[in-house]
Amino acid sequence: MQLPLVTSAGVWPPVLVTAGPGARSEAHAHHAMHLVLARVGTLAVTAGDATVRAAGIVTAPDHEHALDARGVDIVLVFFDPESDAGERLRAGLDAPVRAIDAPERDALLADLPADAGPEALHAWGHAAAERLSFETAVPRVIHPRVRKLLRALRSAEPEADTSLPGLAALAGLSEGRLVHAFRDSVGIPLRPYLLWQKLQRAVVAMATGEPLARAAHSAGFADAAHMSRTFRRMFGMTASELQRNLPRPP
Repeated sequence: MQLPLVTSAGVWPPVLVTAGPGARSEAHAHHAMHLVLARVGTLAVTAGDATVRAAGIVTAPDHEHALDARGVDIVLVFFDPESDAGERLRAGLDAPVRAIDAPERDALLADLPADAGPEALHAWGHAAAERLSFETAVPRVIHPRVRKLLRALRSAEPEADTSLPGLAALAGLSEGRLVHAFRDSVGIPLRPYLLWQKLQRAVVAMATGEPLARAAHSAGFADAAHMSRTFRRMFGMTASELQRNLPRPP
């Protein structure tokens, strides 16, 4: 997997488009949705006991899967499920994995030049979400106080108070109500979501050239070993394996 160079601290943007040589990941689950397209040929995804080979896939958030895209160039798009684009795409999924056939893949890639820059990739990612969504689908309803909290968490510093009392006060809900409203709105409990956000911060730090130990500290992990275990669980590879695929800062 190859990620674009990130030049500012914080979590990933709602739509993150990358391109480059494909790789193989072990079984993993993360909160982002992703669209993976083989520019030519096919890739394989395993979810549960089933393995599907297709020209591309869309995966739902928080569902375990393994990807094998060795030997092909891919376009990989991460969607924040709570973003506008992510909500539209999520509403159109009726299974944890949706296979994309060659004609649909070719239609999606028709407007994406092989040498597209970051801005063109970003615009194409939003357009792809539109093309893959269904107009009749009903998006997940997010509690307005939970949406307020999500916005605050995206802009919060790593040292911000993320205790349950602190987050409940920020959202303007009781602690018990926040716990239930967050899971109903987002689909996972609050603590796993905060861990996913830490992981995003770590990738941003690594992409700007920080070594693993410093990236772990800046993202709020106890140490690099804890961060690497979390990487394997959520990305199917260790932090050092991912780092080897990151482009070098200028």
